[in-house]
Amino acid sequence: MASLSAANTSLDGASAPGRTDFVLWRPWVQLWLSVAAGAALLLGVLLVVGLGNPFGEWCYYASLAIGLVYGLHAATIALAEKRVDIDVLMVVGAVMAAAVHHAEEGALLLVLFTFAGALEELAMARTQREIRALHGIMPDRAIALRGGEWTDVTPESLAVGEEIRIRPGDRVPVDALILEGVSSVDESTLTGESVPRAVEPGAAVYAGTINGEAVLRARVAKLASESSVQRVLAMVTEAREQREPLQRTIDRVGQPYTLLVLGLSSAVFLVWRFALGVPAADAVYTAITLLIVASPCALVIATPTATLSAIARGARAGVLFKGGESIDRLSRTRAVCFDKTGTLTKGRPIYREIRPRDGGDAAPLLALAAQLERDSTHPTAKAILQAGEAAGALPSIDQVRSIAGRGMAGQHGGVEARVGNLAFVGEIVDAPARAWLEATLRAVREQGQLGVAIATGAGACAVLVLRDEIRVGAAELVRQLHALDVRPVRMLTGDDEVVAKRVAEELGLDAYDASLLPEQKVAAVEAMKREHAGRSTRSGIAVIGDGVNDAPALAAADVSIAVGSIGSDAALESADIVLLSDDLTRVPWALRLARATRKTVAVNLVFALSVIVVMGLVVVIGSRTGLKVPMAVGVLAHEGGTVAVVLNSIRLLWFASAPAGR
Repeated sequence: MASLSAANTSLDGASAPGRTDFVLWRPWVQLWLSVAAGAALLLGVLLVVGLGNPFGEWCYYASLAIGLVYGLHAATIALAEKRVDIDVLMVVGAVMAAAVHHAEEGALLLVLFTFAGALEELAMARTQREIRALHGIMPDRAIALRGGEWTDVTPESLAVGEEIRIRPGDRVPVDALILEGVSSVDESTLTGESVPRAVEPGAAVYAGTINGEAVLRARVAKLASESSVQRVLAMVTEAREQREPLQRTIDRVGQPYTLLVLGLSSAVFLVWRFALGVPAADAVYTAITLLIVASPCALVIATPTATLSAIARGARAGVLFKGGESIDRLSRTRAVCFDKTGTLTKGRPIYREIRPRDGGDAAPLLALAAQLERDSTHPTAKAILQAGEAAGALPSIDQVRSIAGRGMAGQHGGVEARVGNLAFVGEIVDAPARAWLEATLRAVREQGQLGVAIATGAGACAVLVLRDEIRVGAAELVRQLHALDVRPVRMLTGDDEVVAKRVAEELGLDAYDASLLPEQKVAAVEAMKREHAGRSTRSGIAVIGDGVNDAPALAAADVSIAVGSIGSDAALESADIVLLSDDLTRVPWALRLARATRKTVAVNLVFALSVIVVMGLVVVIGSRTGLKVPMAVGVLAHEGGTVAVVLNSIRLLWFASAPAGR
């Protein structure tokens, strides 16, 4: 239909950015400034003026003529593309109404059709407001170090490796890595997180986010054209072009159905005129009224308006759907598999405590371990170093060396000191100390935690206890999924049984599988799919991971969700749905939104079909029982149904707020 075509054009972003931003933030301004709405208003005025006026007939024909300027343009485009669509039906209906001396009803048809088209265009534009806002957050300037001086440049001119300066309140011009400075970054425009993220040297910052209270010096990690926000925009643009299976079916039958409506209306005219002897004018009137009420305007837009509204609502909350099919598959999810590391847990060891032998003083050993780990690249090193620095000043150590696969060693006060695994550290302690270390490490391991040994040649020793902490919101996530009747909530991890059991018990998971290789995770997902397929062909399995090392399992799922992935190219490419923050409670929120979207589509379709069937029967039966349906009533039913579908769909733009960032 004309209005839907116009809306799709607007979705492509062809209009000038400045004008678009103004219009989208003022949707009713757009409605009344649009050509379609202006035409509808003029048509309506002429119709009203014509009521009870001696020159009313002329007003009706003038209104009809103006409406045809709009309608014929769209109909001509359709016919040039060898399509017979709703625009063609509406023009035929209006012209035929005038031909049988009912110009006012033909004009009314074009008034409401044009106005409904303007409303649809508004609805489509409203679904893009949050998405187009991403364009607005891109800065147009950057401060780069060139020739030894800080210089104002455009973000597009920045090269990978260049140094940039980000002042408090500035938007980050490109994806970059911090070199100097400690600050907080507001990422709410991208991730929906209301709480700024603390950043320090080594942390990544992303284009379009806002620096907080301190000056940052950073190195460009990606070109402006390859930034995370640009990739998000590209992904959402592609999502708008996708169609759900149901919508693809409607698209395929759209033209045959339109031709069927034309054929049915023609058949009614012929039967009524020549078989039943109805006067020609009355037969044409009935046929045109049937053509109007049977036109599939509401049916055609029932799915895309709801889908685009859901995509826009999700984007505003940092949940990116890759098209209507992703939404549909998520809505049918009845079981979930999670990766552990980096998804349910933070994916990095966190220092918990130090257990010294015989209850000795732990502080000197913690400080010693921290200094030894200063230059280590082992995953536990950073956690131990941070804990030691927080406890106080670190001692000086000489001859620090790294022993691959074993640990770190050095000299402190002329005495050998080591931190690492039992075999390495145990070499510098006596047998009783070694036995204590072995027993303590075993006990720590049985608790699902990680132990690191520290000892000196003077006989002091201890065990540093670390663990991969449960991510904030993980337990609430499981509870909410259970409340949504999603079972089992299952964890698939390559970690060992002890650690997996601890995490599963803390979170209240329904099941878990430990020590899995990637191919075993895929096999577990396939087995769950077969099991649920046996229960219902309408249910599906979701796999949720960090989008990097879970690719095989994500690919095997009915729908895949990557969590906390604003900076992950792999996640943006591989997953069906991407959560741009690590707030896990957005998973059940996204599921509720998907289910609400499916319900909205179902209501739209049932309503649209009901209007067509009921009004079609009423028109046909009424014409033979003396209860002829006025064409104006048919027009109101048809266009009213279209408007009702649009309004029902855009309610999704105000779907209940996503949970606050954590």
